[in-house]
Amino acid sequence: MHDTTAMLIELGAIILALGLLGRFAGRVGFSPIPLYLLAGLAFGHGGILPLQASEEFVATGAEIGVILLLLLLGLEYSASELVTTLKTQYPSGAVDFVLNALPGAAAALILGWGPVAAVVLAGVTWISSSGVIAKVLGDLGRLGNRETPVVLGVLVLEDLAMAVYLPILTALLAGVSLAGGTLTLLISLGTVGAVLYLALRHGRLISRVVSSDSAEMLLLVVLGLTLLVAGIAQELQVSAAVGAFLVGIALSDEVAEGAHNLLTPLRDLFAAVFFVFFGLSTEPSEIPPVLLPALILAAVTVLTKIATGWYAARRAGIRTAGRWRAGGTLVARGEFSIVIAGLATGAEPQVGPLATAYVLILVVLGPLTARWTEPLARRLGLSSPARPAKAQREEASDGAVGKATGSTAGSARGDSGDVGDPGGAGGRDEPVTDDRADTADGAAGTRR
Repeated sequence: MHDTTAMLIELGAIILALGLLGRFAGRVGFSPIPLYLLAGLAFGHGGILPLQASEEFVATGAEIGVILLLLLLGLEYSASELVTTLKTQYPSGAVDFVLNALPGAAAALILGWGPVAAVVLAGVTWISSSGVIAKVLGDLGRLGNRETPVVLGVLVLEDLAMAVYLPILTALLAGVSLAGGTLTLLISLGTVGAVLYLALRHGRLISRVVSSDSAEMLLLVVLGLTLLVAGIAQELQVSAAVGAFLVGIALSDEVAEGAHNLLTPLRDLFAAVFFVFFGLSTEPSEIPPVLLPALILAAVTVLTKIATGWYAARRAGIRTAGRWRAGGTLVARGEFSIVIAGLATGAEPQVGPLATAYVLILVVLGPLTARWTEPLARRLGLSSPARPAKAQREEASDGAVGKATGSTAGSARGDSGDVGDPGGAGGRDEPVTDDRADTADGAAGTRR
């Protein structure tokens, strides 16, 4: 009973503190994510007020938070839109891998840590944080922007690539035979393929089964299905986040709308818990010795991620301002990088502190680059100035006519000659008319 009482007190204090921090961040126009991380450092081992009774509960809540973040992001898109995006984004995925995995691998080799550590650190620097980015897109009001499907495509390619990368990494760390590693890889790929098939071919049937006139029943069924699929996916060496995302895209129409409305408050609560847990898992005393190499690696990969987003958005026909926003949004690293470093701590212990410091830097910088990359590029003369309001309205009207007669692929990719730059909370320097026109325009690329 005493342990339960202590857990309730700790959880109440954490949630209250998160609420106050989020309120403060909202008043100053700042993303609350860095504040949540700092709170986690304060409550973690070696912090000011380390938790005792509620740490295990917070860890479970953090996993649920990532799952809900990806589920609600998946609810924004249909399976056909996802496939269209993947078909057009695979070159961007290859560029993403080359630009962002190689710096991590090179850093490990320069530090003399060997080839296995190079594979580990390559994964840490390669994979953006789907959880952090999903939260940032919501905070900045960019889910309807035209560059958001591009960002989503890159993230999905990274998440699906984990189905190949994680079994290979596990085999390298465990020293298993080639046959054993191949079997694990085949199971992972088969699982991803099966879930994608169900989402594409039987999504409407799944929605009919899940649908309910009762909000309570809909909430229970969708949440239960998501957790079940995420758990099975993780058991089969596929990311739980990928499983949750695929459940989201499998649901359609009214079911997706209802589930989105019901789950949004739960997502916000557990997402905040996830960011706190990220801070809890870091020992503050381990950061200073590896801070300099982590800062150098972070500086390099901030630039390479911005270049990745810029290239991907350019291929999709997004205007210059949207390209910079896409690049800045992709900077944050988080849950996958920590998972990768955690797998390697036994065999490659030197990677853990560096990976933790690196991710902490970029998970704080990520929301800032998402907001300020495009305005900074404009001030430096790297982005075109805002167009007159009349031209914006005319182009938005042209784009609406094109989408009324065009295909889903055209809507998802966009046409740089017919549409304006997408607006968002991060583009404060642009006129409000630009934000309204382009957000409405970009909403055609999402389910709602």
